[in-house]
Amino acid sequence: MFTRLPPVTRALLIANAAVFLLQFLAESSQLGGWLMYLTLWPLGSGAEYDVPGFLPWQVLTYGFMHGDLPHLLFNMLALVMFGAQVEHEWGARRFLGYYLTCVVGAALCQLVVAAITMSMGGGVYYTVGASGGVFGLLLAYGMLFPNQRVMLLIPPVPMKARTLVTLYGVITLLMGLSGVMPGVAHFAHLGGMLFGWLLIRQWRRRPPPGGRRRPPLRAVH
Repeated sequence: MFTRLPPVTRALLIANAAVFLLQFLAESSQLGGWLMYLTLWPLGSGAEYDVPGFLPWQVLTYGFMHGDLPHLLFNMLALVMFGAQVEHEWGARRFLGYYLTCVVGAALCQLVVAAITMSMGGGVYYTVGASGGVFGLLLAYGMLFPNQRVMLLIPPVPMKARTLVTLYGVITLLMGLSGVMPGVAHFAHLGGMLFGWLLIRQWRRRPPPGGRRRPPLRAVH
């Protein structure tokens, strides 16, 4: 099954697993301090808070790190479920560009939320995880295959892809606004969806460079 995955999806799985293994080895050998420079820190944090602070590359590197094994497994399962079919539809180059755009977009939204939180006296914390990219893929899947039946893990209820996307989006927004599960970057997840939607809108307006037109994205009906 793994060898049948499209190339970018397979490479992302390997990269995330390799980075998680690196995290484990570094932390178990008490050399994990340098990994904190790869996590996403809020703007304005740094020596004053005794943390590494924000560095430009963090808007990408944080998306390949995870807090624990369940966090990694959940994201990678979603990557396989939704990302593989999206990559088959779009091709490797467009798929990779879309995924990384969602990761960076999620980071930008998280930086805004973290800055607001700090201005209101909240604590300084870092962000890790591929969830921003995964939520972007979930949106793309729902737009490409709106009537495709998917099965939730918890609860095991079948529903259309467009319903799943709407449900996840609404729940994530409500959880972010209510402060439920404060250790989860809900607005980063929404940021991945938002930037994915903006990119898809841009693609609909303009064909890809090189003069070759791809089939238009299917609209949600």
